Amino acid sequence: MTTGMSVSANSQAGGGQARAVERVLAEIAARKRWRLPHMIGVAAAVGFLAWAADGVDLRPREVFSAVPVIGEYFARMWPPKWQFAENVWQPALETIYIAVWGSVLSAVIGLPLGILAAGNVVRSAVVRNATKAVLNLLRSISELIWAIFFVAAVGLGPFPGALALAVNYGGILGRLYAEAMENVDPGPIEALRATGASRLQVILFAILPQALPQFVTYNLYWFEVGVRSATVLGMVGAGGIGFELVTAIRLFEWREVGLILLIILGMVTVIDMASTYIRSRIY
Repeated sequence: MTTGMSVSANSQAGGGQARAVERVLAEIAARKRWRLPHMIGVAAAVGFLAWAADGVDLRPREVFSAVPVIGEYFARMWPPKWQFAENVWQPALETIYIAVWGSVLSAVIGLPLGILAAGNVVRSAVVRNATKAVLNLLRSISELIWAIFFVAAVGLGPFPGALALAVNYGGILGRLYAEAMENVDPGPIEALRATGASRLQVILFAILPQALPQFVTYNLYWFEVGVRSATVLGMVGAGGIGFELVTAIRLFEWREVGLILLIILGMVTVIDMASTYIRSRIY
């Protein structure tokens, strides 16, 4: 009896070891099957990078040789021309105004488009796809290109800059808003629908309250980006401190350039700290 039990136990142990070996062999075989596609994928990626490097005429050696030249330019910027500050504080404020109104208008544009693009809000695939096409159009054209269009349409100044940010960021925020609404907890939505609530009530009381913190985060982030973008928009006549920066560079006034860069750095740093604080209070 004891001998039979030991033989049975040994056979079970042997069977368990055999199954373990089979699993290991199966895993090795699966890895071998995936190894060739992975190697092909890596080779294709490396080949694409090499092709792209040739397309952009990538020359790392010249980048390193240019470091002393760049350092010389930065040396010319020091010390900054502090007395020039009275000439740039107004354009600096103008840059912030552009970013603020660009962000506000982008939210106004993005929210209704985001609602129409959200799958859990609009059931019509035609409406959703048409809205997504509009969002793709708005965000695929750079804010710099939009600024050139609006400068030609309404003239020089901060207004075309704010419009450029509003249109481009409206497309971006609309897409982000739609994704945020699609990822909310469906429980409250189903509960409201079960009570006979209308679609508008579901949006106002089940979807938007859940997605609102994410909306605020997106808006704060794109406001930070908007401050930096507004600086660039000034280079094409859309107002802000960018125009002063381009003018100083063209006149080789490097100390003025240094002051303007310090002001831009200060604005971005303060706004980033304020945005981080606000986000920490939300979550």
